[in-house]
Amino acid sequence: MSNVIDRGVTRRTASRWIAGASLAVALGAAAPATAQDTIKVGILHSLSGTMAISETTLKDVMLMLIDEQNKKGGLLGKKLEPVVVDPASNWPLFAEKARELIAKDKVAVVFGCWTSVSRKSVLPVFKELNSILFYPVQYEGEESERNVFYTGAAPNQQAIPAVDYLMKEEKVQRWVLAGTDYVYPRTTNKILEAYLKSKGVKDEDIMINYTPFGHSDWQTIVADIKKFGSAGKKTAVVSTINGDANVPFYKELGNQGVKATEIPVVAFSVGEEELAGIDTKPLVGHLAAWNYFQSVDTPENAAFIKKWRAFIGNDKRVTNDPMEAHYIGFTMWVKAVEKAGTTDPDKVIDALPGIEAPNLTGGIAKMLPNHHITKPVLIGEVREDGQFDVVWKTEGLVPGDAWSDYLEGSKELEADWVTLKCGNYNTRLKKCGGPSTQ
Repeated sequence: MSNVIDRGVTRRTASRWIAGASLAVALGAAAPATAQDTIKVGILHSLSGTMAISETTLKDVMLMLIDEQNKKGGLLGKKLEPVVVDPASNWPLFAEKARELIAKDKVAVVFGCWTSVSRKSVLPVFKELNSILFYPVQYEGEESERNVFYTGAAPNQQAIPAVDYLMKEEKVQRWVLAGTDYVYPRTTNKILEAYLKSKGVKDEDIMINYTPFGHSDWQTIVADIKKFGSAGKKTAVVSTINGDANVPFYKELGNQGVKATEIPVVAFSVGEEELAGIDTKPLVGHLAAWNYFQSVDTPENAAFIKKWRAFIGNDKRVTNDPMEAHYIGFTMWVKAVEKAGTTDPDKVIDALPGIEAPNLTGGIAKMLPNHHITKPVLIGEVREDGQFDVVWKTEGLVPGDAWSDYLEGSKELEADWVTLKCGNYNTRLKKCGGPSTQ
């Protein structure tokens, strides 16, 4: 198996992660190879703190992907060597750990971050040190950086289609935009508010609420949602609540009898991993919007699940959307390195646009010039077993849009690192540099 450099990782206590932790320790017991004999791959995910519920499994899947590649003979004739760090859900610490990975450990690439605030924290480091970050989680858009490849969903690949589904299929007229208080929910909700108003939704039919990371007392907020939904118009909750705060939120929905038939909740950050630790019976029928679900019936997905459970040594461990994003991103990075014949960041960055890789839903993802990928969009209903029944999906793959068509200043921007060599080219002013301030 691969050697693992594992620095500063806090031991997890959640039972369903014990197998993964033991595996990381076992891998780390092997003597590290010399730098010239390996290509180091950085893994930058929270293994402790409020986001560990979501991020730990992404570390585990990266270890699997690296191990699998090494069994194929490695890359450019060298073994891949994972370097695991724990930024502990501490946003400034993400930047510090990223700098260590790039400057000290000399990693060729980093796979990591979940929250947008953690990604924003590390961006200056990746630009300064000219390294590559693969970011696997849905986010708010309004960004395209040369050193970052976004394999999670942009708003037009998750948030907008989810609202369209609720409008058309559920006939929703009133909207609760509930999120954790940081950049992703606030920017996503800003886009959604503009989109809803463009569809004729009035101010009084939009309720917006933000809570801190790790928020646990949801009684009053859920009561307010129930009251807001009692005005005689079909109401839905669009949730950008992140991390372990989802557990008490969903429990309180059950406690207060908020049924999906009355006030459906569509979540953008709740998948199979988050539901694995709670009683899902009161949540049956509530929704999530992702680009992948474990329940998708394809040969590719069945093979992935089988390999995942064999690697982790636990036939109960679930898969989820950000894991698929890492699978796609890692495959693309390997192909780009092989195409470039080197791990040199500049050459790999130039090689990545146009690279294709299979997704797990039966399609082919493509890296676009704006450093986003093509993805299907799926709406799933929660089942009693914590899995999802897919109730709606796009006919084809949707190209990720870095800049929203619904925000002033953004609609005139284009990201293109191939022809325009710019992440925020102003199509009206015909220059790179973002929205006009005139």
